[in-house]
Amino acid sequence: MINKIPQSIEDFQNGLKNKSFSAVDLVGTYLSRIEKYDKDLNSFITISKEKAYEDAKRTDRIINEKGQKAFEEYPLLGVVISYKDIYLTKGIRTTAASKVLEGYIPEYSGTVVKRLEEAGSIMIGKTNCDAWAHGSSGENSDFGPTKNPWNKNYIPGGSSSGSGVAVAADFSLAAMATDTCGSIRLPANYCGVVGLKPTYGSVSRYGVIAMASSLDSIGHITHTVSDSQKIFECTKGVDGKDSTLKNSQNFIVGQNLKIGIPKEFFEGGLDNEVEKSIEEARKVFEKLNIEFVEITLPSTKYAISTYYIIQPAEVSSNLGRFDGIRYGNDRNFFGDEAKRRIMLGTFVLSSGYYDAYYSKAMKIRTIIIKEVEKAFEKVDAIMAPVAPTPPFKLGEKVSDPLKMYLTDIFAATANLSGIPSLAIPSGLTKNKLPLGFQLMGKKFEEDTLFHLGKMYQNKTNFHGNKPQGY
Repeated sequence: MINKIPQSIEDFQNGLKNKSFSAVDLVGTYLSRIEKYDKDLNSFITISKEKAYEDAKRTDRIINEKGQKAFEEYPLLGVVISYKDIYLTKGIRTTAASKVLEGYIPEYSGTVVKRLEEAGSIMIGKTNCDAWAHGSSGENSDFGPTKNPWNKNYIPGGSSSGSGVAVAADFSLAAMATDTCGSIRLPANYCGVVGLKPTYGSVSRYGVIAMASSLDSIGHITHTVSDSQKIFECTKGVDGKDSTLKNSQNFIVGQNLKIGIPKEFFEGGLDNEVEKSIEEARKVFEKLNIEFVEITLPSTKYAISTYYIIQPAEVSSNLGRFDGIRYGNDRNFFGDEAKRRIMLGTFVLSSGYYDAYYSKAMKIRTIIIKEVEKAFEKVDAIMAPVAPTPPFKLGEKVSDPLKMYLTDIFAATANLSGIPSLAIPSGLTKNKLPLGFQLMGKKFEEDTLFHLGKMYQNKTNFHGNKPQGY
């Protein structure tokens, strides 16, 4: 057991190098915290206790044998990571937070899981999420809702709810997640941590249960932007299994960076505290000699409508394989939200409606992509809210799916256009709930976002804010 949980990969590894603690001590501390606090937060579905201790013992053995060289050979050596429960993990239950897969044990691990293990990380468990990643709040899990550690009466954001909570509450140093329409950025924003939605095609989707295949991005949640960059470097790149992947070229961040402010994102419906927090973040960047430019993205007002045609269509196709014949339970075990999306998707793809809905949505998606590309001719990044409001109360929007869907209104642009986006904490509301913003970048230029994010965190300490009682 250790007294103070390290808050960065650097601190983690310095402690291991200096023998301030062992990897076994770290794992024991995390498991004790999960056992003590997670019964109230419900961020984990499965704890991989036995594997975590095995990995920790291996870590300590490697450090004893190789010393400093161990950390050069294994860039994430000893880093404790949790995985959203849609990542396939060999020999460890993977449920997608659905009773359909309640007892499913995968025969193999996905590319990202294998790459992180090869980098020396330690798996602590599988985190809760909205079933099949369908949701914005963390309330759609068949294993019960996840609660926000800042206030248990509030939602933590979804669909990667458990991943955001696991990092915020110090149950793991980092958490792997997915983002189809804000599902990394929303929980990062609502839990006061950092979330990366990478460029579509930069990180393999192989071995991650598909939601909407043309939109799913494989990313992660951390305390710091520096840690986010380190994990991205270990997970990105071609694997021979996901045909959408591309190896990005080495990118040098330029001088005299410009950030665009899309006027359409600030024209109404934005909570005052959210808007004020973004304005304060803008001032921090301006003091660092970052220039701001007003841009226009006129078709993004159709982004959420476009998303909620394309995504259910792809969901209805992807969930068709879960028939209860080869593995898992039958379709009677699907929850209400999964059934809703299957029906919507089947409808928009059906004869007579395909041209009216799906085909038209794809045309609008193309227009949005072109507008985003045009905006990036003027700026290096785009700054925007992650969500229109701070976290809302549990149950507040459950009975109104349309209101819930509007939570994603500022997230859809990055997914529809395939660009990367980084969510960064920027303070607290008067009710002590997290606030934040997102920086969107050009395709495969994550390094610009990391550069700007590190500049911001070097001048502020909002990422050091911690929920009380944990």
